[in-house]
Amino acid sequence: MEYEAVIGLEVHAQLLTETKIFCGCSTKFGAEPNTNVCPVCLGMPGVLPVVNRKVVDFAIKLAIATNCSIASVSRFARKNYFYPDLPKGYQISQYKLPIAENGWIDVEVGGNVRRIRIRRIHMEEDAGKLIHDEHQPMSYVDFNRAGVPLLEIVSEPDIRTPEEAALYLKALRDIVVYLGICDGNMEEGSFRCDANVSLRPIGSRELGVKTELKNMNSFRNVQRALEFEIRRQRALLERGERITQETRLWDAAKGVTIGMRAKEEEHDYRYFPDPDLVPIVIDKAWIEKMRKTIPELPNEKRRRFAEEYGLPEKDIEILISDRSLADYFEETVRYFNNPKMVSNWILSELLRELNRSNCSPSNCPVSPQNLAQLLELIDNGTISGKIAKTVFEEMYSSGKKASDIVKERGLKQVADEGLLEQIIEEVIRSHPTEVERYCRGEVKLMGFFVGQIMKRTQGKANPKLVNEILSNKLKNSQQG
Repeated sequence: MEYEAVIGLEVHAQLLTETKIFCGCSTKFGAEPNTNVCPVCLGMPGVLPVVNRKVVDFAIKLAIATNCSIASVSRFARKNYFYPDLPKGYQISQYKLPIAENGWIDVEVGGNVRRIRIRRIHMEEDAGKLIHDEHQPMSYVDFNRAGVPLLEIVSEPDIRTPEEAALYLKALRDIVVYLGICDGNMEEGSFRCDANVSLRPIGSRELGVKTELKNMNSFRNVQRALEFEIRRQRALLERGERITQETRLWDAAKGVTIGMRAKEEEHDYRYFPDPDLVPIVIDKAWIEKMRKTIPELPNEKRRRFAEEYGLPEKDIEILISDRSLADYFEETVRYFNNPKMVSNWILSELLRELNRSNCSPSNCPVSPQNLAQLLELIDNGTISGKIAKTVFEEMYSSGKKASDIVKERGLKQVADEGLLEQIIEEVIRSHPTEVERYCRGEVKLMGFFVGQIMKRTQGKANPKLVNEILSNKLKNSQQG
């Protein structure tokens, strides 16, 4: 029997607010344990939560960006379960009245567009963090993260392959990063994903028994975990065994999923409306105000870059992967209108230096205007491409302009035809054996002669002029 996978993703995006969702404690990552806490986020008796308006703003923005319907009235609910890092003994989340529902994201898979529906987006608080002692059987609890605001994005079970799941997750991450509501860091857990997966016979409409996968901290791990789990479930079904509904952890080192606990049912959480929080009423004016703050999103930018700049798909994918990198590219093109040349330099020289120094494009010491000036110097023949790379490295480390570095270091390209003719004649006279071999048909020696000329001019000779003059000289030698 042939089976197909049915996959749905539950994604948690940690929001970039300065304070927590129901109190004024800082959300800053990396603070000393249990320093960003107060009676509210520690769940002390008698305290009252107050909703952070910015969390609602961010939820509305994401709802608009993912084509969701926004509820005019939504409210918070208590989700009851015990975890040692959840101090209240319940989580404040949303249940029957989430802030947004019935949206979708389009992803391209193998040249075809797949629409993945979004069932709901809701606001909730994060739990704390357990730190396990490696030397003795005990754990410590850091409540700094307790109360940090989250948006949970729940997809419909529309995903059929692990590849589709990874592409949907990447598209969603790109959206939250472009909106500026989440940094999208999967390794630090600020953007994390649980996957529900089941198998059913092809053609069947009935869903199989699902398992929930956790602990996947990269797009690649999401894809690998789903691939393994699909193989595991298929093997069980082919042996006539039953699938157990459970939560399983992904072990990236071993490449396997491991059973963790029986999966809770919805009724196990005993949801009920939180009596301490009033309903949230969202009018059209609030939605329109948020709509005006939404930037051009990745799919729109992808289409425009292809139409406006004529760049290859590979270039576009890298450029739009970071909103600040895409902005840097467009700013440079405004000063130097050669999109492909700009793209080549950004994707090679600039990204190498940014990665080496762990710097973002928005903080790059080489401004788009200064990079454009450097490319102009190459384009008009003032310096060679090889020299330009040396100039760029100094621009990056010193912050100086390209023209100033070229002038200070005397790097201007040698374009004096008389001087170049003299140097080329000297090279030809100094290498009679190579000239004779060239004349007998070893045309690859052209590179040898060019190298010798560049060596004598310290790389400053104009390559175009060198090739023209050298070709004529060697042609004359052949005829002679």
